[in-house]
Amino acid sequence: MDGRTERQLASIDDVVEAAAAAGLEVWLRGGWAMDFHLGQVTRPHVDVDWYCWRADAERLAATLTGRGWRPDPRIPVEVQLDLFRGDVEVSFAYLSRADTGRVTVGGGPWTGTPLPAGMLDGPRGEIGSHAAPIISVAAQIEFKEMFPVWMPERPRRPKDTEDLARLRASLIA
Repeated sequence: MDGRTERQLASIDDVVEAAAAAGLEVWLRGGWAMDFHLGQVTRPHVDVDWYCWRADAERLAATLTGRGWRPDPRIPVEVQLDLFRGDVEVSFAYLSRADTGRVTVGGGPWTGTPLPAGMLDGPRGEIGSHAAPIISVAAQIEFKEMFPVWMPERPRRPKDTEDLARLRASLIA
């Protein structure tokens, strides 16, 4: 494991600890959620992607900036919360709930769009001594499959194809 991967894992521990201490919910998403589901680091990651409730974003930002994280001024906080510490970037996409209780996108141009049912019902994931809440495998697969459909300007990347194969294989095992 390289130094950046170790720092990203430490950042995951830091976010989980800080959120728990503040009484806030967070869930890993993206490549790190997949790795925590599989129980191992499968590839290098550029950043650490999370979900948090939109209503908790200001408290989460204050909690993490108090721990040495700094905001990324390139990303409007109305869209999502992006923070840096050293060479590690964490990104929190926002969640909300519709009147029906369904989890929806909580910020940005797709605000209000329903997200996969059961997405937040995934078990905690683990890599060695590191543990974190993760989105469900079904939601991870749906996102990887659908991004090129939802956003044709962002075609499926080779790493997404590999991630899909790993996630599908984990359901069979």
